Amino acid sequence: MKAKPLKVGSVTIGGKRPVFILGPCVIESEKFVWRMARKIAEVCAEEDADLIFKASYDKANRTSIRSFRGMGVREGCEILSAIGRELKIPVTTDVHSPAEAEIAGAKIDMLQIPAFLCRQTDLLKAAAKTGRAINAKKGQFLAPWDVKNIAEKLIAFGNDKFVFTERGTTFGYNNLVADMRSLYWMRQAGYRVIFDATHSVQKPGGAGDATSGDSELAPVLARAAVAAGCDGIFMEVHENPARALSDGPNQIPLKNLPKHLRMLKAIHAAVS
Repeated sequence: MKAKPLKVGSVTIGGKRPVFILGPCVIESEKFVWRMARKIAEVCAEEDADLIFKASYDKANRTSIRSFRGMGVREGCEILSAIGRELKIPVTTDVHSPAEAEIAGAKIDMLQIPAFLCRQTDLLKAAAKTGRAINAKKGQFLAPWDVKNIAEKLIAFGNDKFVFTERGTTFGYNNLVADMRSLYWMRQAGYRVIFDATHSVQKPGGAGDATSGDSELAPVLARAAVAAGCDGIFMEVHENPARALSDGPNQIPLKNLPKHLRMLKAIHAAVS
């Protein structure tokens, strides 16, 4: 069963072209996120790639109490909304509570449900009630077929405008594994599916008081996911990952983004 295409702003998920959800992990500052948005939008325009810009206003599940979190929902959503208007691109960010979903729903094109919270019924209900498109990340603890229960909740709450994102499954301690069969099974069930290349190479808590990862493997997994048949790729991108305030070890250097987009588009064209 094939899912119907989903329109998010000017972009279509599940159409004839792959969608790229790109941006830094967190809004490190207003100046920083504007700079990143402009540069990523410019690259995507040059490479003729469909972009949804992503950045988080708050990283609510950081490993350590000392970790940088962000600026908060109201200020963050105002900035992202302004970016979307000026650059004429859809924007997305993750929400962590029903109250945040309501606030973000007034400004943001697509609400992202974090993997750790993907079964939180009240959060799903609040996100659904906004009428916005929803990107529900599949929890590290779920099998691909378990997303059916999340889908049924969203539909019951009156919103069928959702996609699922595969971001790896817990594999022992401090490690994740990305099973490409998951993409096939979820699409066969009739869902639109995105592959999160950068979070799939995380090593949760791998640095003791922080998450580590293998960012060089993210493009490898992204290529495999496009070949396996997904509707789009999620990758966090940073101008200098070594200095990123969150998830630096997983993020793709901005300078490498053009070549990755060209390769992923070519693979998509070959398998479509």
